[in-house]
Amino acid sequence: MWEQSKAATRRYSDGSFHSTYFVGHGIDIGSGNDPLGNYAQMFPGIESVIPWDMENGDAQLMLDVDSESLDFVHSSHCLEHMRDPREALRNWLRILRPGGHLIVTVPDEDLYELGNWPSRFNADHKWTFTIYKTRSWSPNSINMVDLIREFGSQIAVERLTLLRDFFDLDIALQGVDQTMGPVAECSIEFVCCRR
Repeated sequence: MWEQSKAATRRYSDGSFHSTYFVGHGIDIGSGNDPLGNYAQMFPGIESVIPWDMENGDAQLMLDVDSESLDFVHSSHCLEHMRDPREALRNWLRILRPGGHLIVTVPDEDLYELGNWPSRFNADHKWTFTIYKTRSWSPNSINMVDLIREFGSQIAVERLTLLRDFFDLDIALQGVDQTMGPVAECSIEFVCCRR
């Protein structure tokens, strides 16, 4: 909850979001009640950002968005809800122009789900994500390194980061969803440029 507001605070002090990633016309897939557009004034390179949520259409297919029409595609905590994350990424890349940036954040399975499946904090999660490990406890785990490798001919990876700012494992082990608070992140963020 309010993941975008936490990310905006962190991203504000990172020049790449000002000069490269959030530049031009974009879309915020899965914008919910905390859309990127609420923070556009913090990133002056944003010319426009379309909030996209369930009422706008299927985020996995993005049928109503023209191919190669956007400078950036942003999605925070949406990919884990998709029926097929690979198909979703293919379509998110389809609507991104060459040279544009895809910025995606997903929950880290070991910090957020903590070995519990289905997720005890969000029953709609269909997938868990890890940066990379040889074996996961989750039956629906996706290694981000493997997933990104599948798209290697279409993208240049710029970042793959574990975000755990203000996350306290002892509190998490007590069954508290720290993401409901105003500061803790327990996610994976990846940024890539479409070739």
